[in-house]
Amino acid sequence: MLIKDQHCGQVALWLENEALRVGVLPEKGADIFELIYRPSGIQLLMETPAGLKPPGDKPPAEFLDNYEGGWQELFPNHGDACEFRGQSIPMHGEVALYPWEVQVLQDNAQETTIHLQVRCKKTPFLLERTMRLRAGEARLEIQSRVTNESDQPCEFVWGHHVTLGEAFLNGDSRVEIPARTVQTPVVIYETRTARLAAGQTSPWPKVQGQNGETIDLQLIPGRQAHSHDDAFLTGLERGHYTVVSPHHGLRFSLDWDEKLFPWIVLWQPYGGADLPPLTGLYGVGIEPWVSRYSLAEAIEKGEARSLAGGQSLETKLNVSVTRS
Repeated sequence: MLIKDQHCGQVALWLENEALRVGVLPEKGADIFELIYRPSGIQLLMETPAGLKPPGDKPPAEFLDNYEGGWQELFPNHGDACEFRGQSIPMHGEVALYPWEVQVLQDNAQETTIHLQVRCKKTPFLLERTMRLRAGEARLEIQSRVTNESDQPCEFVWGHHVTLGEAFLNGDSRVEIPARTVQTPVVIYETRTARLAAGQTSPWPKVQGQNGETIDLQLIPGRQAHSHDDAFLTGLERGHYTVVSPHHGLRFSLDWDEKLFPWIVLWQPYGGADLPPLTGLYGVGIEPWVSRYSLAEAIEKGEARSLAGGQSLETKLNVSVTRS
């Protein structure tokens, strides 16, 4: 079933069956702002303290201008803002800032399927996303396609900014990721609340803390940790992770093509995000990305993807929620 309504002044669509309720904001980057497991009513996605604001007179110019949490698609840049071919590409790219066109492909007792698309303004790409929810399944299928609409090759990076929140995580949760290596940034974003030592490369999941202690990144602490860190995971055996919440008896899993997205950004705002607008935020981001670097840096390091003029690339992601 497809429901169209307003959410905090924004146009919202909900794909819904017996198991899942999935909320999308087509006019705000096609954000997935809600993923509720209906048998228990648990909202799995993160919600920021500020929450979603109504649309303003102008669209947001920066990713954090109206960041409600949830899940955003990042394209053709992720990470820091950068310069590319004479254009300033914002932090986390263009498409999370733009309205997307939406078309209902199917809405009946068997499945609900919508198609969304957006054209970049600073790069020659068309990005399309098809979202499908089948009757009786606690599984969301996402199929994406990017097309270079110019007659010249062009580079990009791509990522999925997936975040899980406090209603799902209860301080006893853990993440299962088939990775081999974890790295930490050389420059720490919030030094006062960072718990991980900078500039290290270690076998997943153990890393060194600020005081030399060993920290197991599989364990997701509660808000009392009051920490804020990033880590970068690679060497994936497959594109998959599962977050287990014993308190709720639920497992959230994401599957993707690890050849396209060989990196995971593990964003850990465990109550210690002190800088606005994220002050007081709690949750975890486990985000498949093309590279750990922004577009400009990824090009320098040979990690960016490129499409020839007129060429397209397709990929799939699957989300599932199961009982432990």
